[in-house]
Amino acid sequence: MNLFGTVLTYTAPSANYRGENEQNRSVIQRVARGRFEYAVISPEAMRNALREMLRAYGLPSNRERLHNEDQLAVKFADYPHPERFVDDFVFGYMVADRAKVPADVVKQRNLQFKRDTILRMNLAQALEPYRHDALFTQSPLTKDSPWQNASTSALLHRETSVTAFQYPFALNLDDWALGEEEPTVDGAKAPNGEPYANRGAQHADWLRSTLRAIAELDGVAGNHARSYFPMAPASVVLRLTDRLTPQYDIYAFVDDGSLPEVVDGILHGDYPGNEFILGGRIVKERLDAATLDGLKERGVRLHRMAADALNAASNQATGGGADAD
Repeated sequence: MNLFGTVLTYTAPSANYRGENEQNRSVIQRVARGRFEYAVISPEAMRNALREMLRAYGLPSNRERLHNEDQLAVKFADYPHPERFVDDFVFGYMVADRAKVPADVVKQRNLQFKRDTILRMNLAQALEPYRHDALFTQSPLTKDSPWQNASTSALLHRETSVTAFQYPFALNLDDWALGEEEPTVDGAKAPNGEPYANRGAQHADWLRSTLRAIAELDGVAGNHARSYFPMAPASVVLRLTDRLTPQYDIYAFVDDGSLPEVVDGILHGDYPGNEFILGGRIVKERLDAATLDGLKERGVRLHRMAADALNAASNQATGGGADAD
C-alpha cells in the first residue's frame, strides 16, 4: 500500500531559501511555471529538517549537522546501519569509497553501500507567483571592537515572497517492513525507554514519528535566522491506496487554498472516497456544508486539524485503526 500526500503551508513572508547572492542581493530560488516564476524550497532542505526533528524526538540518528564550520558540514556516528539509525533507514545514504568500510563491518551487517530514501518528496512550490518584491536592511559599521566582519556598513537587498507553499510526499508501506519479526539491533528502545518487540514495531514507531515531523515541520534550511517560515500544514490531502501513483495533480491546491480537482473527482466517482483523508483549513474554511456531507457519504475522512489527518493515516498504516471525526 502507498501513502500519497500534498501539504499546503500557511501564508507568510518568505525569504528563507536562497540561491547564490548577487553582490549584496539575497536571491530566492525559483522556477518558471507557465508565464510566471514561483519561489521554491528544495526537498533536500526539508529532509534535512526532518532528520533534525527525528533526532530531537529522541530517535537514534547517525548523521549530525555541525553548525560551527565555515561550510556545510556533518558528522557520522558510525558506518551506515539502517537497522539501528532512523536517518539511515528513512533517508538513505551512499558510501562512495567502499574500501573505507572495514570488511568485518560489511560482513557483520550485510552492509548495503547504497540505500535510497523511502520518503519521496518533491520541491515545495509557492502558491503565488514571485512579484519581484524586495526588502532592504542595513548592517551597522563595527567600531572600537575586538573583532569585526567588515570594515564598512552595508545595505542588504533581500528578495521576499508573501505566499504559502505546497509540496508532495509519498511512501510505500512495504519499504517500511512493518511486519518484520526479527529482533532489534542492540536491544533498541523507543524514546520513552520501552523496548521494541521486534523490528516491525521499531519501524512502525519510526513511521509514526516521520509523519508527526511532517505535521510540525519547522527549521527548514536556508535563511532561517532572518525569515521564520513554519512549514507545518495548514491543509493536507492524503490517499492510502494500492495504486502506484496518486492519479491526481500532486500540486493540487490552487490560489485560494481549495482543492478542486480532488474534491470534484471524489464527488463524481473518479476516485474512491474511502482512500482519502482531508485535514486542516480545507475542511474548516474552504468547503461548504453540502460538499463536506457529500465527501463523507463517499467515505472521505475529514479532520479540522491537518495534524489529526496525518495521525489518522499513521494509525491506519501501522495497524492502529483509521481514526475519523
